[in-house]
Amino acid sequence: MSGGFVGLIVIVVIAAVFGFAAIAIYNKLVSFKQQTEEGWSGIDVALKQRANLIPNLVATVKGYVTHERDLLESITEARARAERAGAKGSSEDRMAAEGDMSAGLLRLFAVAENYPDLKANQNFIQLQTSLEEIEGHIQMARRYYNGTVRNLNTLIGQFPSNIVAGLFGFRAANYFEIEDPKVRALPEVKF
Repeated sequence: MSGGFVGLIVIVVIAAVFGFAAIAIYNKLVSFKQQTEEGWSGIDVALKQRANLIPNLVATVKGYVTHERDLLESITEARARAERAGAKGSSEDRMAAEGDMSAGLLRLFAVAENYPDLKANQNFIQLQTSLEEIEGHIQMARRYYNGTVRNLNTLIGQFPSNIVAGLFGFRAANYFEIEDPKVRALPEVKF
């Protein structure tokens, strides 16, 4: 065997190792991206369930809370913004609108404390219970989603996977965070 032939074999072996490494990294990036999309889908389902409760909640409260029209309108508008953002596929806009809706719901339940007849209404109690369950699902889905975002973003930021990510257009995802600390807490339901 000549020296040129051995050198060619070494180059081919090195290229094959780098090729297999790039393929493994690419596949891992695809896997993490899919997990992130799955996580967002879980959040989306829970947010849609919550949004579907809003009209019933607003209708129930409207009969009792006559002086809180602005609050009810702001909740309804936040719901509409969230639906529009969801239809456009903009997760950042959707997160902001959902945060506004959560803040409005917290204010609504705080206001409801001043209306004993409303607090005793069976329909309102059922809606509160359903909303509390859905908020729990949203928090679990958010934790899963943020975990998948962390994994994806870590891989995108690490060497040498950052090179493969850049070549194939993988981008870091945004965490689903609510900035208002009052909104971060689950709504407290008192009977």
